[in-house]
Amino acid sequence: MENKDSLKESLLDKINLPCDLRQLPVEALPQVCDELRQVIIREMSDNPGHFASSLGVVELTVALHYVFNTPFDRIVWDVGHQASGHKILTGRRKQFHTYRHLGGLRPFPSPDESEYDTFSCGHASNSISAALGMAVAAHQKGETQRRVVAVIGDGSMSGGLAFEGLNNVSSTPNDLLIILNDNNMSIDHSVGGLKHYLHQLHTSPTYNRIRFQTAQRLFRWGVLNDERRKRIIRFNNSLKSLLTNQRNIFEGLDIRYFGPSDGHNVVELVETLRSIKDMQGPKLLHIHTVKGKGFGPAERDATEWHAPGRFNPETGEQIKSEAAGLPPKYQDVFGETLLELARADERIVGVTPAMPTGCSMNLLMHEMPERAFDVGIAEGHAVTFSGGMAKDGLIPFCNIYSSFAQRAYDHIIHDVALQRLHVVFCWDRAGLVGQDGPTHHGAFDLAALRPIPNLTISSPMNEHELRRLMFTASRDGVGPFVIRYPRGRGVLTDWRCPLESVEVGTGRLLREGSDIAVLSLGPVGNTVEKALQEMADEGIHVAHYDMRFLKPIDEAILNHVGRSFRCIVTVEDGTVRGGLGSAVLEYMADHDMHPTVRRLGLPDRFVEHGTPDELYHIVGIDKDGIQNTINALLAHGKPET
Repeated sequence: MENKDSLKESLLDKINLPCDLRQLPVEALPQVCDELRQVIIREMSDNPGHFASSLGVVELTVALHYVFNTPFDRIVWDVGHQASGHKILTGRRKQFHTYRHLGGLRPFPSPDESEYDTFSCGHASNSISAALGMAVAAHQKGETQRRVVAVIGDGSMSGGLAFEGLNNVSSTPNDLLIILNDNNMSIDHSVGGLKHYLHQLHTSPTYNRIRFQTAQRLFRWGVLNDERRKRIIRFNNSLKSLLTNQRNIFEGLDIRYFGPSDGHNVVELVETLRSIKDMQGPKLLHIHTVKGKGFGPAERDATEWHAPGRFNPETGEQIKSEAAGLPPKYQDVFGETLLELARADERIVGVTPAMPTGCSMNLLMHEMPERAFDVGIAEGHAVTFSGGMAKDGLIPFCNIYSSFAQRAYDHIIHDVALQRLHVVFCWDRAGLVGQDGPTHHGAFDLAALRPIPNLTISSPMNEHELRRLMFTASRDGVGPFVIRYPRGRGVLTDWRCPLESVEVGTGRLLREGSDIAVLSLGPVGNTVEKALQEMADEGIHVAHYDMRFLKPIDEAILNHVGRSFRCIVTVEDGTVRGGLGSAVLEYMADHDMHPTVRRLGLPDRFVEHGTPDELYHIVGIDKDGIQNTINALLAHGKPET
């Protein structure tokens, strides 16, 4: 009885690093998993973050750190929202309450934070390529004892980079272990043929054990070498496919396949990992997990609990801020307006890479499922797929989070802009997004897209402008059209307005002034208005123009302010290098105008994580930062006394 009672004492309290975990007997690991899961639930109920994904890999996380000699052995996580348990087990439990807070633990694994975080991950599908690079580096350096593991899941296997990595794994000498965490989810449910294939895939554990033991003997006897092994694998796979009427995509690539295994049986996972960790050649362990495992509400609705915000850990009741009377989220205005446009024009379709709920395209999917396409985590494909539909007369609204759209840059150029195809790109989460940090900030879209010919680039200041720009973008003859807008709520409670066009390439004067003119792009213009109204109340009158379009930019406005104002301030929620401020400077230089220009925006560094208000203040595009810049210009222009 004493042993049983002592076993019930907290084990997690004794674990600061994985080396402590490895001191425990394997039969104690289920208790460690239970305690780790409860810590995640308790901490994230009051300190919100990516929740359900981390619950789903608790057993895998414990098993990996138990079997492998981390940090010498490399574990490369894919989508980093699986890694909360990993952070807790690797020396950061006492700091976990600072997770996603300004100056606290980062939202995703980062080598700058811990040596246990082997590679930066915030976007999907990069783990196989990065881990293969590490495995090859270990081989080149003669580090024969180092093991490298790539953990991929939450829909990431649908990303093109994952397949590129798999293809290279099959042709490069390595001992990489790939763990496919198959939970049938990305954020919404996974889609596509691969999802159905993975559900049916099976290989006998007994078969694998006999095969491994036989191969080991043949290697020892000198009968088998790597080249012969590959030929035998190919023949054996062909024979197995013939007998079972089942083809294995991974073994077809000369990657040994194991599974599917129960991803929530930690003891079985440990046994499996121990048996395959030292096998030569690339191998893949396929495990089945439940996203949100161990917390009933998250298991029942993994999409809602992907990042649920604050909640009661006992009842599962979500603690939502009172939304009555508040402006809507920009994503909801997009979703409602897209549905309205689609009802009026049968050519309009929607495309999203695994984010139908996050971008509110689920509204169109619900009413017109045949006209909305979730293509999985595959941004490049989303763009080219949209281009193909546009080529034959449809009008795709392709909605991608700004930072994820970076992966589709070549497709935007080659498959849409070059051919002037009528695709409407809606970049959600543009600008600073808050606690998700530098991997998710939509910082670079304006600067990256501005040099591309044939693109129209716009950003609405409010919900009415978003609706008008979407309507304008749907009209015939406009070509490829970009609309970027931020995460979060807008500014108008009465947001519905008639759908009417705006003239492409035109801005608007919002406020008259003298000496200084502020040019803003997008919703940050609302902050400018607050700053200038306070100054106007003090008798300081500064002009304000909402540029609305970055490309084509309103040259009439630029010509006027360049000749009428001694100072110009540009404000944008994007990097200052290459965006609106740069466009204004280029115009002034090209037209021999020499006003003083001050550019406000995101600096030439990766901005950390924190609340949006904290980050806006840090980079100087909050109300105080705008006023300070204007006051400094006014002071500089006064004669000395």
